[in-house]
Amino acid sequence: MTEIQAVIFDMDGVILDTEPLLAKYWRMAAKEFGYHMEYEQALMLRSLAGKYASPLLKEIFGEDFDYQAVRARRKELMDRDIEENGLKKKKGIDELLDRLQGTGIKTAVATATDKERADKYLKLIGLYDRFGEICCGPMVENGKPAPDLYLYAAEKIGVPPGGCIAVEDSPNGIRSAYTAGMKPVMIPDLSQPDEEIKKMLYAKCDSLFELADILGALDKLPERSF
Repeated sequence: MTEIQAVIFDMDGVILDTEPLLAKYWRMAAKEFGYHMEYEQALMLRSLAGKYASPLLKEIFGEDFDYQAVRARRKELMDRDIEENGLKKKKGIDELLDRLQGTGIKTAVATATDKERADKYLKLIGLYDRFGEICCGPMVENGKPAPDLYLYAAEKIGVPPGGCIAVEDSPNGIRSAYTAGMKPVMIPDLSQPDEEIKKMLYAKCDSLFELADILGALDKLPERSF
């Protein structure tokens, strides 16, 4: 078994408890522009790069759907919520990072969010300095579900993809990590993996606490848990 040399984290839904906000405000912003976005359609946008999200939404709602305008409004609504109510960390992230500290296992973030916003969010929750690299979707040509972002993160921290665990909560993120040649670990947030995604998983955990236990017993894991 390849030795685990790094753990690369998605941000929304893994480090931050922001996926419910994203789903809520995608739907609200779309409604303001005259579109009825179903909850399941909002979930499809998790970790999905704009170059893929825009044509998907045009296919669903028609060619007149203004992705950039709706997305900008979604950001405004979400920013207002965060300013009023703050950000919540996912339970167990502090403990997991504490456990990784001093082990020699590197850490990084690979998020579809832009750098300015990612830095801001991580600073707000006091975790900005806990990661070796913060890699963001706009830094690569093709965002998730393409493998580019995870490959870029692996390159930045100097670890081969096969030596990296990628922690994700969404199907798009799992596809990105899997096609990059990493070991995807899914911690479901708003939805469970379907049969297609299960076949890509190295492991599935109910929480970051469980992942910490897995990292402490890697030699007991098979190459694929599903």
